[in-house]
Amino acid sequence: MPPFTLTLLTAFSLVFVIEGLIYALFPDHIKKLMAMALSMPTQPLRIFGLLMASLGILAIYILKTFHTI
Repeated sequence: MPPFTLTLLTAFSLVFVIEGLIYALFPDHIKKLMAMALSMPTQPLRIFGLLMASLGILAIYILKTFHTI
């Protein structure tokens, strides 16, 4: 398996682990957050999602930059 594919699959697996732990440890809080998200307008959710994706890309860039030094 190519290294990139392995890295990508590992990243997705870690997302599942973290998401699963959050749902398992805090189910009542997750229900409240979902209800809040349903009552919010679409635009702030979209902006928050884009902000989080941008921060993730920045974090990957920084990690890759420092890893090669």
